[in-house]
Amino acid sequence: MRQIPLGAKGSFSLLVQPEHLADRFKDLILPPVFATPVMIMVLENAALNAIRAYLDSGESAVGTAVNVRHLAATPVGRLVTGWAEVTKVDGRHLVHRPGNPRAPRRSGAARIPGWLSTWLNSRGALGEQSLS
Repeated sequence: MRQIPLGAKGSFSLLVQPEHLADRFKDLILPPVFATPVMIMVLENAALNAIRAYLDSGESAVGTAVNVRHLAATPVGRLVTGWAEVTKVDGRHLVHRPGNPRAPRRSGAARIPGWLSTWLNSRGALGEQSLS
């Protein structure tokens, strides 16, 4: 693995389909809007894309913690894009800031405050995991 610089950025886009909606993914009584767990998947893929260029063959990363708020309802057919920026590197542990750097303060774009924590992993290497 090459050194991952602070400020490394990545993005990931997904066209919202019926299988991404809260009423299909989680509970039928929910409105037909983009599900938060799928939003987290988009953000985790953006975080991976922020560091992909610095990974060696056989290396990847997994999300270990997420702290986000889902602030906008998104219907089928809309393109959702997640962005992530590396804000901390501590050995194999990274912290990313998610969000949309191009979203104006009062736009219809979702603003996603919070952070993502990622652990770098080599293929076949398993580490301890603690859930709390």
